[in-house]
Order: sequence, then structure tokens, then C-alpha cells
Amino acid sequence: MAIRIGILGYGNLGKGVECAVKHNPDMELAAVFTRRDPASLALLTEGVKVYAAKDAPAKKEEIDVMILCGGSATDLPKQTPDMAKYFNVVDSFDTHARIPEHFAAVDEAAKKSGHIGIISVGWDPGMFSLNRLYANAILPGGKDYTFWGKGVSQGHSDAIRRIEGVKDARQYTIPIDTALEAVRSGSNPELTVRQKHTRECFVVTEKGADQDKIRETIINMPNYFSDYDTTVHFISEEELQRDHAGIPHGGFVIRSGKTGWEDEHNHVIEYSLKLDSNPEFTSSVLVAYARAAYRLNQEGQSGCKSVFDIAPACLSPLDGAALRKHLL
Repeated sequence: MAIRIGILGYGNLGKGVECAVKHNPDMELAAVFTRRDPASLALLTEGVKVYAAKDAPAKKEEIDVMILCGGSATDLPKQTPDMAKYFNVVDSFDTHARIPEHFAAVDEAAKKSGHIGIISVGWDPGMFSLNRLYANAILPGGKDYTFWGKGVSQGHSDAIRRIEGVKDARQYTIPIDTALEAVRSGSNPELTVRQKHTRECFVVTEKGADQDKIRETIINMPNYFSDYDTTVHFISEEELQRDHAGIPHGGFVIRSGKTGWEDEHNHVIEYSLKLDSNPEFTSSVLVAYARAAYRLNQEGQSGCKSVFDIAPACLSPLDGAALRKHLL
């Protein structure tokens, strides 16, 4: 029997989940839920119905895992604990500073309902988090460095769009080349967040909006922009669609460390991603962890999990024997 997937939110991330489900034969898309008019959505998958978000709890017997595709700024802190009352859930909450409190809220709701919630799934947090953990365990005497971009950050772009007077926006995270080169050299430089990245924002405002106020709100936004050198450009909607329609991203996780009795040997571990579509890649990670959520719940587990708590084998449709034969 296929794992029945529900999608809450049908923006770029939700559409990516729909595409990813198509390529996983052990899954099927059961329903999509939206805060928009359900009749306004045209899905790619034939025969799947769209419902109002408020009607999701009524479909709890028809869905094995609900994948939440809202934004981290305001949607997921409320949606994930709420939906965990009715479903196994997976989200891509990416406000790093608030992950502990989000975990606690989802854990409480999921344990009460007997469901599994897996939070902060994607590539950072997510795949990058795993690589930081592996590298820390292997090279305990060393330093971690994470560089993002150049690419569009969905979470940061969403945060800008929530500002009053903003019609649309794209935010690019850009690594500073000299910092990246210093890290790859194994010299273990001390770098502040401001020394590692810049942020560049392209913003379309509503007619008559106060652009000076919007700029100040962006560059002073805690957890998003206040710790970085941030440039804000105000452009037309036509320019945004022409020059910034794509959503590429990527980045690097690097740990440099030493081994040997006298720390005489240097090592650099590097994991990198180059993504044509940030939301489609993130969606593919979400779908793999939806499989894990389903399996863990079938085993009788409940509560919140992070990517650190999930065994790699739980992500794969292959069984243990096939994994050992082909991938080990």
C-alpha cells in the first residue's frame, strides 16, 4: 500500500513536493490543502482534490503524512504543532535560532496525539546539518564553516514579502570569496557572519509604499538581515519576473581539523550542493523524510524528531539487504 501524502500550501515548495511524490513509487498524493480558493488551483496530478486548509483535520483518516509547505516566519510555528494533532507531519522550518522552541511545541502536540513530527527538513537545516554532525564526530579538534549561495533564499524572501507595503521580493545570499578561500586552505580563520556572506534584496513595493521604511525594516530584521551587510534594490514587477524568476541556490559545509599525536596532519571535509531549484530540492528531501515519519509511526513511535534522530535507512524505499548490496 502506497504512503498517502497530503500537502498543506501549494506555492513553490508544495508544487515541488507534488513533483517529488510522482518519482517515488511507494507514495501517492492524497490531497492538497490551501488557504486560497481551492477552485483556483490546478494540480499537475490528475484526480487529486484540493481542499480548504481549515478542512484538513476532517481528512485525517485519508492521509499518512502531511507535508507542510508554509513559511518559517509566521506559518510553520503555528501550523506544525496544530497539524501534529491530526497527522504525522514534516516541515522545513529554517529559522535556526528558533528551532529548539519549535521542536518543543511540535513534540508536545505529537506525543499527545501519538504522531511523528519531523522538523527542519531540507538542505540547511537538513542535509547540511547532518554533514556538520558527521564532520564534528570525525574531527573533534576542528572548526565548522557553512557558506550559502550564491542563490535565492526562500525563507528570507518570504520574510521580506511579509513586510507591509511589499508586493514581491527575492533575496540572494552571496558567499564572500576571500573567506571561502581562507577556509579551504585549512588555516581555520575566525570569521563573523558578516565576514562570510552578504545579502542582496530585490523588492517590488505596492504603489505609494514607504520604501525608506521598508529598507530599514529589512536591514534591521533580527535572525534574517541584521547581522549581515545587506543591500536593498527596489525594482519593478516586470524586472523581477524577467531577471529573478528562477530559484537557484547551493552552498558548502566545510570542517577543517587535525589528527596525529601532535596534530601534525591537516584535513578538510567539504560537502557542497549546486541547485537549479531550491524549492524542488528541498521538496525532495521533505518527501524522503515523510517516508521515515510513516515508518517510525508504524513502529509505534511518537513525538518530534530532527534529521539527527532518523537513521539513513529510514529514508530509502530499499530494504536493508538491498542497501547493503548496492550502496554500502
